[in-house]
Order: sequence, then structure tokens, then C-alpha cells
Amino acid sequence: MPYFLYRVHSGKKFQLMARFDSYREARDEAREQRKRLTPEDDYSVKVMFAKDPEEAEKLMSEEREPRPLGEDA
Repeated sequence: MPYFLYRVHSGKKFQLMARFDSYREARDEAREQRKRLTPEDDYSVKVMFAKDPEEAEKLMSEEREPRPLGEDA
């Protein structure tokens, strides 16, 4: 499955930036994009592992319960 790089804007609006076949490439590009962020930018950069962009956006839209404090990874 591929890795997708997204800009995540407020209000859970997603903008697909790129698709990568390896995690390392996706991670490195996400780090570069995050370095370029300024205080005026209204988005964050996120890497998602999914079968297609629709699944990636669905996963990012889901509400997740926070981990209990003190829980080991």
C-alpha cells in the first residue's frame, strides 16, 4: 500500500500533496514540508498509509479516543 502526504487544514479539510511507495520517501518529504511552515500557514502536514486517497481521508476524519495516561506503546 502507498503512503499519501496531505495538508490538513482547519475544519478537517484535506489536500493531497503527493503519493509515495516507501515510508522513508514520504517521511523525508513531510519533514521538508514541515520545515517550510510559517506561523501564517493554517495547515499541518500528515503522512497516511492507506490503499487509496479515499481511505486515507476517511482514516484522518475518524475521531479517535486518546490513549490512557501511563499506557505503554
